[in-house]
Amino acid sequence: MEAKSILGNITKTLLPFILGGAILWWMYRGEDFSSISHVLTHEMNWTWMLLSFPFGIMAQMFRGWRWKQTLDPIGEHPRASTCIHAVFISYAASLVIPRIGEFTRCGVLKRYDGVTFSKALGTVVTERAIDTLIVILYSGLILLIEVSVFGTFFQKTGTSLDRILGGFSLTGWLVTAVCGAAALVLLHLLLKDLLIYNKVKMTLRGIWEGVLSLKGVKNLPLYLFFSIGIWVMYFLHYYLTFFCFSFTAGLGIGCALVSFVVANFAVIVPTPNGAGPWHFAIKTMLILYGVADEQALWFVLIVHSVQTLLVIALGIYAWVALSFTKIQKNVIKTK
Repeated sequence: MEAKSILGNITKTLLPFILGGAILWWMYRGEDFSSISHVLTHEMNWTWMLLSFPFGIMAQMFRGWRWKQTLDPIGEHPRASTCIHAVFISYAASLVIPRIGEFTRCGVLKRYDGVTFSKALGTVVTERAIDTLIVILYSGLILLIEVSVFGTFFQKTGTSLDRILGGFSLTGWLVTAVCGAAALVLLHLLLKDLLIYNKVKMTLRGIWEGVLSLKGVKNLPLYLFFSIGIWVMYFLHYYLTFFCFSFTAGLGIGCALVSFVVANFAVIVPTPNGAGPWHFAIKTMLILYGVADEQALWFVLIVHSVQTLLVIALGIYAWVALSFTKIQKNVIKTK
């Protein structure tokens, strides 16, 4: 049994890296990477990239502030700064082990502000449910709005859906199938471990209290503002990078919205920061909107790499900040 557990842990840790790496290798095989230095130094407008950073940071800060709102009604009163730092660290931690961030940030609150781990995890479950609902709603709306754009594209280019699907190589179909299978396998392993963890180390009551925390949120309009604002900030963080390159600057907000939606579903496949599936999804959509294959490849590689570095930098900053933060062992809690 112990061997099976060790094997499961190794699988959960290595499979995301192997999957993401395999997709990236397949996408960039045969590419001349020496040309990327020219793109970075002569063809890229770094001003727009830097302007996108505050929106990526604000998305995580909104998530921290919203988290505090859901913890207060259940008698847990962490500092807002600790919540934000915990979120920063959770994103960075997920680069090492995908999806571990949810547990990591709950552990940070427990250590520094004495928040009950099970209750904190319960509120994270609530967050995921709210975020899923928002993603489904705006995804459906955006895709409906952009249906006409796809129709116009097909008419002007003489392209049909059958031709697109027919041009999708066997390797492309294989990558898509592997991504789906890997997502199901890793989801099963994570859920299995979560159930065991609940039985051994947590109480279902604590999680249930977290899920019900929305009932006691004092400022519901502010909660909704944060919930919607998170995704608006994520989108702007992504959209502004279009203006970094001449070949994407003129694509318009419609392309950015559609590719953003597609990427959100692609990163369901648990690879580090969506590496691989994110690249594949965005590249495919950019090509659909007329961007050359090589240009699309450089766009996704540069944007994803820079934004990942930002996540790492925020995680390091939060870790350093918390090292100077006084631990609150006796946090006052209300019933």
